[in-house]
Amino acid sequence: MNSRSLIPGLALLLHAALPAAATEGYFEHGYGTQSKGMAGVGEAYAADGLAVATNPASAIAVGDRLDVDVDYFAPYRQASISGNAFGPNQTFSGNDSKDFVIPEFAYIRAFGADWAGGVAVYGNGGMDTAYARNPYARFGATGKAGVDLQQLFVSPTIAYQFLQGQSIGLSVNLVDELFKAQGIGAFSGFSDAPGAVSDRGRDSALGGGVRIGWRGRITSWLVLGASWQSKTYVGTLDKYKGLFAGNGSFDVPSTYGAGAVVTPIDGLDLAFDVRRIDYRDVPAVGDAFQLLLSGKPLGSDNGPGFGWKDTTTAKVGLNYKLAPDWQIRAGYAYTTEVVPRTQTFLNVLAPGVIQHELTAGTTWRVAPAHEISVYTLYTLPTTVHGGLSIPGGFPPAGFGGGEVNVRLQEISYGIGYSWHI
Repeated sequence: MNSRSLIPGLALLLHAALPAAATEGYFEHGYGTQSKGMAGVGEAYAADGLAVATNPASAIAVGDRLDVDVDYFAPYRQASISGNAFGPNQTFSGNDSKDFVIPEFAYIRAFGADWAGGVAVYGNGGMDTAYARNPYARFGATGKAGVDLQQLFVSPTIAYQFLQGQSIGLSVNLVDELFKAQGIGAFSGFSDAPGAVSDRGRDSALGGGVRIGWRGRITSWLVLGASWQSKTYVGTLDKYKGLFAGNGSFDVPSTYGAGAVVTPIDGLDLAFDVRRIDYRDVPAVGDAFQLLLSGKPLGSDNGPGFGWKDTTTAKVGLNYKLAPDWQIRAGYAYTTEVVPRTQTFLNVLAPGVIQHELTAGTTWRVAPAHEISVYTLYTLPTTVHGGLSIPGGFPPAGFGGGEVNVRLQEISYGIGYSWHI
């Protein structure tokens, strides 16, 4: 078996299959099946090759390996409108596209005593809805409604061990961003480019950025880690230049985080992470939709957006080695509010509101060089209530007033194969 020959084919498979799957806004809760079973910890916990998607310094710790993972993801999206002058009280299901299969993979090799490198391929998404019955029909929209955002990352990585147990790493993030929107033509009259708001098919744009990280063993029982990902600048989505602020600009926000792994007894690892995502640095997602009322049309520089807040996620995970060939794990994560109550009107399309995640998983070493891992994720259902009772809330009087509520719940299962080369 030639591991190098798998990489181009797996990259194409991921690009074809990647949908929106996310629990922290539109970011994945973690990368790699073992990390996902521990609520996505990865700043200091390096279990498999996908750990470099969180902290590139982990390439030193994971050894020579190929990891191939596949997730099944089922989001449940819902919106309701009540007390609105333009139509009756209604509840809408955003689940016309229901279930998704999502692959990811990584290939890591050491070269020399203190160097390691490779590539990780994975994705972000989460702004995905499909309403067979259009929530905006009462405002003049037609057809099915929804959006689909996908961000495919290909991240070549290199890491250097500058002292025993101390490493730094660098990843170059190459991004292919895909987006489409349908059924939101009612907003065209509020745009700089009315013909580039809705129903233009899928558009794509390329971009790039970097991620740097450090990981260090402090004592026999303590490992620390930290990473920073730059803002990833992406070319404009020209087909939707009338929707997104900056004539179709939709960059990937910067992130940074830190973590620790504590081993209180042999075989038990307790991992802790904190991650910050700077959504407000990207006008398309961070600017408030209420800018529309102050004369800023959709698509204009620093124009209206989805109004998402910067978020912080705290994660805790544990991994226990039951036997030489078996490990079990579990985790919990909490994310601060992403969608404020004043921003529910447009976020019918992108209800990235999850705050509580529960995960579990296991790994079985089927042979000395081969492992199979599985995990499951369950998020507590989260509802954000908006309306005129909230200062600055939506829909405003010009849209008939009332209240718009958005709701999201997610379930995911994953399996991963690891080959220690």
